[in-house]
Amino acid sequence: MANAPVDLSHLARYTGGDKTLNAEILKLFDGQVSEMVDQLLGVLEQRDTRKWREVTHTIKGAARGVGAFAMGEAAADAEPIDPITNPDRAIQVIEALRVEGEAVQAFIAEYLAA
Repeated sequence: MANAPVDLSHLARYTGGDKTLNAEILKLFDGQVSEMVDQLLGVLEQRDTRKWREVTHTIKGAARGVGAFAMGEAAADAEPIDPITNPDRAIQVIEALRVEGEAVQAFIAEYLAA
């Protein structure tokens, strides 16, 4: 899969290609994806720029770590946004993160089922 939501060759650099370890890491990430994106909605409501940057930075690092590069890029795009001065843009990037997250979760479900 050239454009798969998760680059398994990247993940294999850390796991040695061990499918059991890949599955464990992907399960952990899968459990956090929706939670982290949903957390941004709360941060937006709280109008907390510092927390916004913390959460988007965490998503960026976690996504890139497992090889979910499109999600990592969406988080990188979200990170510099100030949700106080630009709430409309913040909502747009939350939706982009949600879409990327759903693609990653579908990929993980397929990987785990195989």
